[in-house]
Amino acid sequence: MDHYQASRHDPVYDRLAQTAEFVELRRRYRGFAFPATAAFLAWYLLYVVLSSWATGFMGHKLFGNINVALVFGLLQFATTFILAWVYSNYSTRKLDPLARQLNEDYEKNRNNRGDA
Repeated sequence: MDHYQASRHDPVYDRLAQTAEFVELRRRYRGFAFPATAAFLAWYLLYVVLSSWATGFMGHKLFGNINVALVFGLLQFATTFILAWVYSNYSTRKLDPLARQLNEDYEKNRNNRGDA
């Protein structure tokens, strides 16, 4: 299996993966994805911890039958959609132009080799 995968590997990708543009693309992606993931998981863990060990606080009624736990739960959904929207905007501004450029370089190099 390893020989089969190695024989299908494209050396053009290896060259592009070492370019400054590719390194920058990965740096930008990781610079967003890792902190955003850590923050979201911390926020979710806070919700779980409070739900488990701060039941008095989470059960506090804010108005009517709406309590803190329900608000926190709804904020989890809101956070998910907001994070997806923020990532989409970030990707459009910071990642996509660089990825398009790298893809064009990849296709050009691949076509110059005659593998198309």
